[in-house]
Amino acid sequence: MSHHDLDEVIDCNTSKNEHFQQVLGRGLASPSRRSILRGGVGIAAAASIPMLPGCGSDDSIPTLGAPSTGLSFSAVGKSIADQVTVPSGYTVTVLHATGDRLDSNLTAYSNEGLETDDWSRRVGDHHDGMDLFYVGADGKYSATATTRAVLSINHESSADAHFFHPNGQTSNGVSGKKYSQFGDWDLGARPELEARKEFNHHGVSIVELNLDASGKPTGYKIDSALNRRVTAQTLANITGPAAHLADIKKFMITKFDPTGATARGTLNNCGHGKTPWGTYLACEENWAYYWNIPATGKAADAKLTASRARYGVPRAPLAATAKNGVGQGWYTVSNPTMGPESEYARWNISADGATAADDYRNEPNTFGYIFEIDPVNPNSTPAKRVALGRFAHEAAVVGRAKAGKPIACYMGCDSRNEYIYKWVSAANWSTSDVGGGMAAGDKYFNEGKLYAAKFNSDGTGQWLELSLSNPAVAAYSVYKFDNQADVFVNARHAADAVGATKMDRPEWGAVNPANGDIYFTLTNNSSSNRTPAKVDAANPRAFADADGKKGTGNPHGHIIRFAETNDESAATTFKWDIFLFGAEEDAASSINVSGLTASNSFSSPDGLWFSPSTGICWIQTDDGAYTDEVNNQLLAAIPGSVGDGGKVLIDNSLSGATGQQLTFVGAALGESRLRRFLTAPKGAEVTGITETADGKTLFVNIQHPGEDTPAKGTGSFAFQSTWPGNGGGLTSGKYGTGSRPRSATLMITRTDGGKIGL
Repeated sequence: MSHHDLDEVIDCNTSKNEHFQQVLGRGLASPSRRSILRGGVGIAAAASIPMLPGCGSDDSIPTLGAPSTGLSFSAVGKSIADQVTVPSGYTVTVLHATGDRLDSNLTAYSNEGLETDDWSRRVGDHHDGMDLFYVGADGKYSATATTRAVLSINHESSADAHFFHPNGQTSNGVSGKKYSQFGDWDLGARPELEARKEFNHHGVSIVELNLDASGKPTGYKIDSALNRRVTAQTLANITGPAAHLADIKKFMITKFDPTGATARGTLNNCGHGKTPWGTYLACEENWAYYWNIPATGKAADAKLTASRARYGVPRAPLAATAKNGVGQGWYTVSNPTMGPESEYARWNISADGATAADDYRNEPNTFGYIFEIDPVNPNSTPAKRVALGRFAHEAAVVGRAKAGKPIACYMGCDSRNEYIYKWVSAANWSTSDVGGGMAAGDKYFNEGKLYAAKFNSDGTGQWLELSLSNPAVAAYSVYKFDNQADVFVNARHAADAVGATKMDRPEWGAVNPANGDIYFTLTNNSSSNRTPAKVDAANPRAFADADGKKGTGNPHGHIIRFAETNDESAATTFKWDIFLFGAEEDAASSINVSGLTASNSFSSPDGLWFSPSTGICWIQTDDGAYTDEVNNQLLAAIPGSVGDGGKVLIDNSLSGATGQQLTFVGAALGESRLRRFLTAPKGAEVTGITETADGKTLFVNIQHPGEDTPAKGTGSFAFQSTWPGNGGGLTSGKYGTGSRPRSATLMITRTDGGKIGL
């Protein structure tokens, strides 16, 4: 997610559910204990304290030592240059970038906005989550390395879509007067080709890799039969439990499909997941930014309005002169030759017709899901997995699959004060389903139970079922659920009802393959939500950055982790702690709780992934608070396990308040177990990471370099970044033509051919 979202993400949670502050307040140590860490003592200093009384059954803090490290590279220094920087001994090349063609009959990308095709066979923009899939001799997914592989990549948003057109986006016939999800716009008609380019660069790109005799990728294959684009127009099946599927389809009825059995496309795909059976999970995150209601519409009914409010969807007609900070104006395109299938009419969600089958009032109900794709079968139809809940999906992390046990999938809802969710399948895992494609997805993702997390003051937690069989859901008065389908489609309301714990923007998740611990990034929060009086255990710090960007609230974020009771996927209880706190290394210890140094200081963790070959936990940042000193970055960490640290009271007095906040922390890592591996070009987010089966090629995505490029005038730009065309940090020199910045996928290898990071 773009770092702009620190200020722009809409807080739609007005429920009275507890924050961690209230949960932990019930378990704070007595006043005499609160003075122990006065002055801002953090983990590093706490390690020297032999005993720290606190809540729970164990009143001791264990020694916070660090095991020996296996990291072999020297930490990369801070950089604000317009280039990629990696350690000595590593090479960096570009696999592909925004606009690269999948077929040879298309022109090479001009990088000047001159393309007249509709972008449905070009690599999308805003590269994000991704994964690698090997193809067996039978054409199905293989869990082991083969001689063929495809890379599946998410494309998140269109905040800088003006780069796709010769003179920027056109509004009211004026070039360079762009529509923006972050700014104001008016209701002028958009040119059809501009709109088609913009919604077709969303979705997913699947490309076949060129592999040499050793299995090392050397590029991607143009004209491969496996090359595929999944866009905002791709047909998808609506799925769910058999007993509730008819009710689910009623929520999906539109003029396009009056039966509600199908929906079109996927939008704003951020984090991702990979299933044990070999399918790709593209998560629909900030899909609500793209809905627009023109003045001709009439108000939706009260229940639909309540649903839209909880998801940040515009809820009432706008006056013709109104300005609204969402949308790209796609609904303004006029094409009289198109009927109900119109790509443009669907973006108008006003209730103009007599019933839902006569308009697109239900179109928002068709987004916000886990979107499953079989990446090795281009003829397969993707599926919207409705039973896994509708919200701002940032990740879909499948836990360790154990034969004879259910499958668990962990998901974050990336907005302020939202929740962490879990799906548990009714079916038990069978290795015979490897390569089972969409049929296996039907087996494990249609029948099961959906939960939201509640965190307790003693370091334990509970999974609360989102079901009408739960009295809290059935009796909820704020939003009356008609049936279980309503619970799935309005999962945010259901999580409110059961009393799940409000979290601060849960983004990517990852599972440690060594022990099954689940990690989630909590990227940051703003001063409006996080003050010294409103600290909590998930965000126990409230401070102001004294220099540079001067972020306030909790601008640096952190990473939380939890372990299921008895390592069981179907467990309804867990224990938790905080793995790492982002911070500048020269901040007070009440802010720099993890004792970071110049070699590993970071801010706003976002992407998160464990290497199955090395066990390294890779951390990617999407920051707007520390970029005065270092561009966004990739760090490598050697993880421990939940409970390897202890309890800490963090002093917020340096931020203008007295008193401490109790939290639970992991063992200190230090430079030996946490090092900066990569820095990005200017304005770019580092997001999306995977590797080849041998761990010798690392794929990393660089998203939206030059994101803060201002308009210099009509049709011209003052570029913040010109990467990768400037060749910054690339072993093979500049990539592509022109000076417009482009998102890209990197391939990183060691010059000695060894595994990355070790």
